[in-house]
Amino acid sequence: MPDHRRNWLISALVFVSVAGLGSIAWAEIRPKNAANDLRSKKAGLYLVAGVADPKETELATFAAGCFWGVEDYFRKLPGVTATAVGYVGGTTPHPTYGQVCDDGTGHAEGVQLEFDPAKISYATLVDEFFLLHDPTTMNRQGPDVGTQYRSVIFYHSEAQKKTALAAKEKLGKSGELDAPVVTEIVAAPTFWPAEGYHQQYVEKGGYAACHPRKKKH
Repeated sequence: MPDHRRNWLISALVFVSVAGLGSIAWAEIRPKNAANDLRSKKAGLYLVAGVADPKETELATFAAGCFWGVEDYFRKLPGVTATAVGYVGGTTPHPTYGQVCDDGTGHAEGVQLEFDPAKISYATLVDEFFLLHDPTTMNRQGPDVGTQYRSVIFYHSEAQKKTALAAKEKLGKSGELDAPVVTEIVAAPTFWPAEGYHQQYVEKGGYAACHPRKKKH
């Protein structure tokens, strides 16, 4: 686990222990302008504040390093209606953050999102995915190292698979990158939602997002 995340986790555990709360709901400690806790009825994800839950939506799932910044990035895109961070692509049922950080379950830190295809296309989401991280580094994003930080597109349909493969090939041939694209493209398995304090973490805690937007390819 990276030092900055380990230090935060230790501080959080100390706080809970001293307060004698055992477990605490974010609603009790978050600031007034914190993120929306309403959930999409169809997907069980957290709705984007101020956005109605549309009738026609699709799911998309991505892994691009630390899921805090990835979720924050996607929640700001017009047409994305709900998101959740979680663990995806591993072998252990109901994994915990500690297990995933130990790099022993095979899961990636992922973000599942619900989007309105009338307002944003899946192809656009894939393009944004490639912009928000480095798809050429194997099992690493910046200071975060481990298989849980690998680059993956988890497709939910054959149409999504085709779109993702085409986008990866196009980027690889563009000459914009200094190394091959190592992004995996695999069928979406079970998505295990992460613990509550990880959900919309940037919005709740004000932690600086670690995925700055890159120059468009």
